[in-house]
Amino acid sequence: MFLIVMPNIRPFNALIPAPHLQAKVVTWPLEAYSTGEAKLIASENECSFLHLINPELDNQYLRGTKQELVFKKINENLNAFLEKEVLVKQDPAAVFIYRVSHDEFTQTGIWTLTDIEDYLQGKIKKHEHTVERRERLLAAYLEHTHLDANPVLVTYPPDWEISAIIQNYVANNECILDFNFVDHSRHQVWAVTDLSDLKFIVRAFERMPCVYIADGHHRIASMAKLPKPTFFSTVYMNTKEIKVLEFNRLVRDLGVLTPALFLEQLKQSFVLKEMPAEVKPQKLHEIGMYFNAQWFKLVPKKGIYNENNPVEVLDVSILQNFILGPILSIDDPRTDARITFSGGRIPVANLQKQVDNGLFVVAFTLFPVTVEQIIAVADVKGAMPPKSTWIEPKFLVGLITNYL
Repeated sequence: MFLIVMPNIRPFNALIPAPHLQAKVVTWPLEAYSTGEAKLIASENECSFLHLINPELDNQYLRGTKQELVFKKINENLNAFLEKEVLVKQDPAAVFIYRVSHDEFTQTGIWTLTDIEDYLQGKIKKHEHTVERRERLLAAYLEHTHLDANPVLVTYPPDWEISAIIQNYVANNECILDFNFVDHSRHQVWAVTDLSDLKFIVRAFERMPCVYIADGHHRIASMAKLPKPTFFSTVYMNTKEIKVLEFNRLVRDLGVLTPALFLEQLKQSFVLKEMPAEVKPQKLHEIGMYFNAQWFKLVPKKGIYNENNPVEVLDVSILQNFILGPILSIDDPRTDARITFSGGRIPVANLQKQVDNGLFVVAFTLFPVTVEQIIAVADVKGAMPPKSTWIEPKFLVGLITNYL
């Protein structure tokens, strides 16, 4: 009999923004902006981490060039950031406590490095398939720039010892980073450098029976493609700290169906109830639908799905397996241009407006997948349908950077 140690974490010498430049350096990931927005930010802010993600934004001569030239420019920009002390090296090595506060809630976790071997050996459980092309692109960026600037979010069952040390540092120590971002969120970081505290944290994580990827499947898969085994940037938050929001759906047309036939086919698998106002589902196995200027509540009929299968029981699976696929002929939502997705931060009224304006013909609203459902899928090595969850926190890039 042998002991399975997991996960293997360690402190690191992070690159962090200079104290007076914190709000200027950090940024949303590049994909969060339109090209025009990203160009404007890069042109107006020479300290933005966007210059270390895509230097083509402010240098038109790099556009369309080979990747090697782009990576070379990123490394030149990084050297300039270090020379000008836009980014500074945290010394001594630390494990960090990270807290993000929104208007309605606060989330706190441990920011550290994790051995990629834990992922390769299946000790860090996943619940999503990844796209090979995205993995390769990110792996190339990591290999040539060495900038691991956007952490993987990993969750674990609550642990009172880890919670206690987090609370102690938050209550009794000064932040090394503390600023408000443009979306009014507050970001605070404490550095744990005391050797006895570091040993305590490392051993506490070693005792964990299992941990789960909450968000960042492509980032961790990309790390696994690097030529040499490495440690990757990770934020650990227990299951009570992470927040899971829904991903709603909008469909552009009914295909060959008439509105009457569409409703008739829905009744084969669902109980339909007309509702007087917008439907934001309040429990599992309720699906909202806005169609023909009318809101409906859809409840799946008993027996249409396997209640013992953690993937089939998901509302996103029920929607896909009994409406989007068989009725609307949307078999692959990853590639079908007739469907789009709307994260739970987007108000339901916005979905209704898009249907009323004729951009889409029908909208579906869902109850968020629960953390327990995510864990159940991961435990059976299953994969959730695409765009099943919008998980928060979403991390700012350049806040704490691991230089590989």
